[in-house]
Amino acid sequence: MLYIFDLGNVVIDIDFNRVLGVWSTLSGAPLATLRERFVMGPTFQQHERGEISDETFASQLCHEMGITLSYEQFAMGWQAIFIGLRREVVDIMHRLRHDGHRVVILSNTNRLHCEFWPTEYPEVVAAADRMYLSQDLGLRKPEADIYRHVLREEGVGASEVLFFDDNEANVVAAQALGIQAVQVHDRQVVPDFFARQE
Repeated sequence: MLYIFDLGNVVIDIDFNRVLGVWSTLSGAPLATLRERFVMGPTFQQHERGEISDETFASQLCHEMGITLSYEQFAMGWQAIFIGLRREVVDIMHRLRHDGHRVVILSNTNRLHCEFWPTEYPEVVAAADRMYLSQDLGLRKPEADIYRHVLREEGVGASEVLFFDDNEANVVAAQALGIQAVQVHDRQVVPDFFARQE
């Protein structure tokens, strides 16, 4: 069996409000204003596919939000998204591998974040057989091709896969391809799922 885990809010807790809080403090813009202006639109998606550089992303996003930040200030805020590791999920990943299953990460992420989390949370890389990251593939969830790519690379059919993701659109897209997918609403979903299998 192939087990696919998303990264954010599945294996690592994240919160975009922390990012906006740092940018608000550094730019002087009200937090409520940044919440209104921050959207995961074309610029955000291009960055996750690796189509634009971190510097271009920072510049364009600051322009869209109407704030002025140095690249270093932008990056400081961007890295504030990470809260901490879900160790119970990492333990489950290790157990699955020990039992002979294949375990991979499939994440919409970006180079700027990948400069941070692998060194901050080395346990994640150690718990996975392979990392499938959007900026390396030029694809992002919920695009069907990113799931097809993982299935091809892993040499498995959709019926042999179990996928965990916190985003409903990503779960629905996987299910449309015949992948069993579970939406992770909170940190108990994954442990509870495996507790029911025992």
